[in-house]
Amino acid sequence: MQRLKKRASVCTDCDLAKTRVNVVCGNGNVNAKLVLVGEGPSAADNHTGFPFSGPAGNMLDEVLVASGLTRSDIWLTNIIKCRAVGLKDGALKNRPPKTTEIKACSKWLDNELTVIQPSVILCLGAPAAKTIIYPRFRITEERGVWFTDTRYAPFAMATFNPAYVLRQEGDNFTTTRRTIINDISEAKRKLDEAKNIPKSTLF
Repeated sequence: MQRLKKRASVCTDCDLAKTRVNVVCGNGNVNAKLVLVGEGPSAADNHTGFPFSGPAGNMLDEVLVASGLTRSDIWLTNIIKCRAVGLKDGALKNRPPKTTEIKACSKWLDNELTVIQPSVILCLGAPAAKTIIYPRFRITEERGVWFTDTRYAPFAMATFNPAYVLRQEGDNFTTTRRTIINDISEAKRKLDEAKNIPKSTLF
């Protein structure tokens, strides 16, 4: 994994290399069989070099603990490794990654997941689900549904991104936060289930 991160740190395969401060690779327990995959680095991640290190990261830590987990129990990464930004009102603002950027970065995600060999993947948000599960994934209709035919893990599911929760207010905030907690708990349960399935039948 360290060799992989070193190679990724000098990647110039897309234009995001021109505006990044750091390449933000995955972090956590390299032996974990539960992987959480988000969209891309935030402004805070771009400076720290670690995924989910800003307000969304604080939210993630909260819901992990509420589910009986910490970052040391999982591997945490994103589908792209450099912050996607656009110029708005004279400042760089986050934007969704372009299809070409996701494609250019796919080799790093592929190699990362090949090293980890997860049993369960929980996608944080639709962009990750479209990459991991299938391109037409719809978070409003398919959140919480288990998929067993992805190339990366025997079991994959999607929930909301913690950054999305932070944009909610009132009852919506409470509901979406509880949903993530429930979904992480379900992923943890599925991981325990996967441990009891013979490896020869997982794929």
